[in-house]
Amino acid sequence: MQELILKDPSLRRSLTLFRAFLREQAEPDPCYTLLARDAADQLERYGPLAGRVVVDVGGGSGHFTAEFRRRGAHSYLFEPDPRELSARGRLPEGAVVADGYLLPLADAAADVCFSSNVLEHVADPPTFLSELVRVTRPGGLIYVSFTNWLSPWGGHETAPWHYLGADRARKRYRRRTGLTAKHTLGENLFPIHIGPTLRHVRGRSDVSVIAARSRYWPFLPDVVTRVPGLREIATWNLLLILRRSP
Repeated sequence: MQELILKDPSLRRSLTLFRAFLREQAEPDPCYTLLARDAADQLERYGPLAGRVVVDVGGGSGHFTAEFRRRGAHSYLFEPDPRELSARGRLPEGAVVADGYLLPLADAAADVCFSSNVLEHVADPPTFLSELVRVTRPGGLIYVSFTNWLSPWGGHETAPWHYLGADRARKRYRRRTGLTAKHTLGENLFPIHIGPTLRHVRGRSDVSVIAARSRYWPFLPDVVTRVPGLREIATWNLLLILRRSP
């Protein structure tokens, strides 16, 4: 895939990512390779990744870890689902099967702790976030993004019919595709919201919030997250950049 340099935010970047997302089921590798490059670009706003220890929590088949390593980082992948790890037909080098609630890492082991689109899949987000903070050194960064429940993609493959109820959306998906939806609300997908999450991270004493913005929004991405109500739909995907407090 040809490497793209995309200004963030920009309409061109948002359209490029959205087009890749539309082809994700048929062409997952180009989609996630592009998303990994975009995430690495976002992190490098705060300093180069080369030489840094980057922990990728819940990184699936390893696209993000591979991109961080390409940029010179010492990156390690921790993923709880062996099926996700082997989705590309092979296990990513150096990957560890591990639960994000209890990472097999010492305190302050990482310069950067990274988690992309995982928080909506955990039943206890505050405990999960606390574990990310624990393994990050003082002054290090925590990158967390998630799709909130009331966004147009909140129901994942059953979206946007989740607005009419999760069970109804799953039944419709089964009728339309003949398949059982991968995600079940309350089992591997949970209704996380923007407002409570922002209040939680801003109320923590062990991190400071560097950025809270829409991950893909093409214009003023930090403004949409400030408007109660609207942000629950329009943010689509919340990106948090946190700094570990001393």
